[in-house]
Amino acid sequence: MIAVLDDDAAVRDSLRLLLMASGYQVAVFSSPLEFLDSDAPARCACLVVDVRMPGLTGLEVQERLVAGGSTLPVIVMTGHGDVPLAVAAMKAGALDFIEKPFEEETLLASLQSALSRPRALADVAPPSAGAETPSPEALACLDALTPRELDVLQGLVDGKPNKIIAFDLSISPRTVEIHRARVMEKMRASSLSHLVRLALAAGIRPNAG
Repeated sequence: MIAVLDDDAAVRDSLRLLLMASGYQVAVFSSPLEFLDSDAPARCACLVVDVRMPGLTGLEVQERLVAGGSTLPVIVMTGHGDVPLAVAAMKAGALDFIEKPFEEETLLASLQSALSRPRALADVAPPSAGAETPSPEALACLDALTPRELDVLQGLVDGKPNKIIAFDLSISPRTVEIHRARVMEKMRASSLSHLVRLALAAGIRPNAG
């Protein structure tokens, strides 16, 4: 049983159809409190949640689950402007985030990955507050980056689009794209969310604001 929490009815309907067609049972919820007040946190195998909703954010929903002792795997859906929130959710234990609009295969692959690992265990566990030492593997990849590539990586972790990173660094958006591709290659990242997990594991933190 997969729980889908999103205040957008069209998103809920499309995800329900997709997941049912893929063989999952689905429970959909339109508000955070509706989900938290139900028995879904105890009976579902994974939660797919929008990061920005009226009332509570996806991060706040996750925090309440953790506070209640739940180990329910969480996948966060986000618009690009909400990447910093998604990063915070991953620092708090979310297994993945996927950027809207996303391909169906992206969500299904993320779900398969979440359901195939032990509860609350991620491929690259992001350090939480008080945390563990950075991952040696992630640090080794980080050491291969040039100073400019590190600047671009920091911008990506901050959730900034290429044009804003380019403005901040006084370089062209095309140059940012080139650096971004090299960062992805050197960090051996398959997606932006994977790159963020690796960056967090290496001790990089999003800048406030």
